[in-house]
Amino acid sequence: MAAEAPILDEFRRLRARVPQLTGALAAGVDGLVLAHDTPGVEPDGLAALTAAALGVAVRVTDATGRGGFRELLVRGANGYVATYAAGRTAVLTLLAQDGVNVGRLHLEGRRAGARIGELVDSEAAPVRKSPARGPAKEPAKPPATRPRAARATRTTTTGAGHSANPPSTTEN
Repeated sequence: MAAEAPILDEFRRLRARVPQLTGALAAGVDGLVLAHDTPGVEPDGLAALTAAALGVAVRVTDATGRGGFRELLVRGANGYVATYAAGRTAVLTLLAQDGVNVGRLHLEGRRAGARIGELVDSEAAPVRKSPARGPAKEPAKPPATRPRAARATRTTTTGAGHSANPPSTTEN
């Protein structure tokens, strides 16, 4: 994958901003590893578990009317596992020590997820070829107008029932 190097660069910047991070993994929503920096944790297994957790999280947000998936936070006795949406087709999973500032973890995780999502989505976007130019189209014609029918003269009333146009009187 061509985006692996930029994703690893993003992991390095993320570790500098959140020193309590112990691992980072980007994976497709299908559970395949895109890039990882997870010392001591098998990345393929973590990616598969992330995909499974993502599936449950999506179902929970749907069932409760909370909208599309954004993030998932799991706290264990020895730290946190945080998963963030990364574009349309990927997720970012971060591993952190128990003493991490969770607010900072969320702030930086969301930002990194957005940047990784841009990288992954731009790579996944199909290359569009410009359409071949055909014959020039004629300019659109204005709609045809129809002749207007003559309107009948209106009579209006003013005041206490008096007509503005009194009826003509004829004598017999």
